Amino acid sequence: MEKLTCRCISLLFLLSTTLLAVNSDSEDSNEYLQPTVTIAILIRNKAHVLPWFFGHLENLNYPKNRISLWIRSDHNVDDSNRILRDWLAAVEDQYHSVNLRIDTNTQGFDEETGPCDWTDERFAHVIDLRHQALEASRENWSDYLFMLDADVILENKETLSLLVQADKIIVGPMLNASYGQVYSNFWGGMTDEGYYRRVPEYFEIVDRKTLGCFPVPMVHTALLIDMHRSVSPQFTYKAHEGYKGPKDDIIIFAHSVKNADISMHILNTEYFGTVMIPLDEHNTLQDDSDQFTYIKLEARDANHVDEVFTGRKFPVDRPGLIKTPHVFIEYPEPDKLGFDQVYMINLLRRPERRQRMLDAFKELGIQAKIIDAVDGKQLNDTYLDQLGIEMLPGFLDPYGKRPLTMGEIGCFLSHYFIWKDIEAQGYENVIIFEDDVRFEPYFKTKLKRMMADVERTVPNWDLIYVGRKRLYHKQEQYVEGTTSLVWPSYSYWTLSYIISDRGVKKLLKQNPLTKMVPVDEFLPIMFDKHPTTEWKDNFSPRDLVGLSSDPLLAHPTHYTGEPNYFSDTEESVVIQADNAENNKMGDVQFKVPANEATTEQSSKDEL
Repeated sequence: MEKLTCRCISLLFLLSTTLLAVNSDSEDSNEYLQPTVTIAILIRNKAHVLPWFFGHLENLNYPKNRISLWIRSDHNVDDSNRILRDWLAAVEDQYHSVNLRIDTNTQGFDEETGPCDWTDERFAHVIDLRHQALEASRENWSDYLFMLDADVILENKETLSLLVQADKIIVGPMLNASYGQVYSNFWGGMTDEGYYRRVPEYFEIVDRKTLGCFPVPMVHTALLIDMHRSVSPQFTYKAHEGYKGPKDDIIIFAHSVKNADISMHILNTEYFGTVMIPLDEHNTLQDDSDQFTYIKLEARDANHVDEVFTGRKFPVDRPGLIKTPHVFIEYPEPDKLGFDQVYMINLLRRPERRQRMLDAFKELGIQAKIIDAVDGKQLNDTYLDQLGIEMLPGFLDPYGKRPLTMGEIGCFLSHYFIWKDIEAQGYENVIIFEDDVRFEPYFKTKLKRMMADVERTVPNWDLIYVGRKRLYHKQEQYVEGTTSLVWPSYSYWTLSYIISDRGVKKLLKQNPLTKMVPVDEFLPIMFDKHPTTEWKDNFSPRDLVGLSSDPLLAHPTHYTGEPNYFSDTEESVVIQADNAENNKMGDVQFKVPANEATTEQSSKDEL
């Protein structure tokens, strides 16, 4: 009996130990689920943004089965509803739930002058929708409500997780506006009446001179609200009795937060994405679409976008915006910008530049003829002698104090062969791009307006710089009667320019291959603004009628000294000094180019 009792006690001890071990292992491996989030989205006339908005929403590194979507779409005159339906048909099952209402009414609100006009009735409608979203998240017992406007691009896929980790009652990711604009989705200060007040601290945060999570009186456009805090029931988009501030959803909400003795916060420790700048009531949907087109182009040139306003670098990896694969979109019908031809010069050994420009042309709706540039690395003395090329006597680069490089010769020939093609085809005016161009926002609209100014004020123009390096900008005067044109001084670069048949004849008449200088030295010589008299005296008459856009409409993708900067003209073989003194090109042992100055869409004979 005693042995049986001992055996039973041993078995009970072993069983209890096993159960404890199981419970201990179970507790160690039982991680918490991510908090539940309701994402509230209001959509109106955002067809030009939605494919990329949804693409980055899909890309968020947060479990979709912990996300509920609350979406309202109304008063659309574009394709927003179709894009929304197509996207939801593909992804709806991935999310915890979808609360969707689509109003097919395409009429605007009373007294509304256009889709960018915010009337009192429109504000009242948005206020009501945001309040509904707030109530829906409470009814769903969501841990968080993420208010997100449909024109925000959350490029940082960790955005939602980082906002949750910030552990603030209300926090937003700091979003950047397009290049050069000091605009974000928060206010640094607010007056007692509820209006915007700019404070010095705003710039410290926007420029990321200080990093952290900062209390601010207003966050809008993208903000995460912690719904399981005891104070959250006090938050509202409905104005309280006696409220005398502006009838504006974000201001009313900010007042309710302030009345609850709570601060909103803005997080700027990471690059999160972009926010579009609100347009004025006179603007159109096309203006809004053009703004977003620039944001897409900007994302391809990340090293410029991450230079935040004051020039301070903030490292960002932006491989380009992500478009959802679940919706079909139409790109603009390409045209030639009102010119007889659009040329783009590109070296065959720089396919990444070619593709980048082709993508930009696709976004902008530009039909271009691609010219395979003459490659300085493939030039040799036999080919140069066949063309009768000689360097201008006494030429030395003003900065490097060196003769011409093979890259500069190839660059000149690339432009020269285009001039010959213009002459052969009988074109009256064309625009030329090199392959390292970054376009100004609203490029096509500004170009069209500039050309109207040109024809009105200087109808005998020969050449117009669209992109260049201005060396004596303060000396330049505006063309009388315009704010878009200047008389250019000595300039570098041939990033982009417009040339007429008159201008081509003047350039070719000089027989420039027999007294060659870099092409960006030749042009200012011809409009008589070059500072070196010894060079100018070799060319006559110097009567090219030169103009320049101002502000410039095209910029380089990289500047000297920046990461990934390289120059195929500067960083190439230099003509030997002894041969340079005799104006000869030297005996450079390179293979004759197989297809110098050819195009993708035409044969060599065309040039």
